[in-house]
Amino acid sequence: MGLLSQQYDDGNIVLTTAEGVLNWARLCSLYQMSFGLACCAIEMMAASASHNDIMRFGVIPRPSPRQSDVMIVAGTVTLKMASRLKRLYEQMAEPRYVVSMGSCSNCGGPYWEHGYHVLKGVDRVVPVDVYIPGCPPRPEALLEGWMRLQEKVRTFTTVRPKATDNAAA
Repeated sequence: MGLLSQQYDDGNIVLTTAEGVLNWARLCSLYQMSFGLACCAIEMMAASASHNDIMRFGVIPRPSPRQSDVMIVAGTVTLKMASRLKRLYEQMAEPRYVVSMGSCSNCGGPYWEHGYHVLKGVDRVVPVDVYIPGCPPRPEALLEGWMRLQEKVRTFTTVRPKATDNAAA
């Protein structure tokens, strides 16, 4: 008779996995690297102010990509900045996440049609986990995007599925 086959009515016993504990600890202390490029960066800073206080979600700003878990790209990404953005992303340790904040970083914004110098979405350079729409999005939208990122971190798994070898069969 194992632990899972018994019924616990007391409510003082919690069953979980080591991966669940690690994900819980990770989602409560995500280190953020800000990549603010335009007017969306002002709204990102407003989310850190006392009225919205994004730090209550465990967000800790870090100056270095080597210390960061999350990159928030806020604003217009030009083609010259795209290579720097990719380099900073590659310097981050795994698991790493990217939040695209605002219309300009999502799809080029109002500059996408006539701006030859504007990247038509940051997802063309780095994989994006959460998109936050708006021009510029309000700080509350960043808070909601952060909660969606936390849900993604909660379900993160390090176990890779087994590769099936159909050729040997």
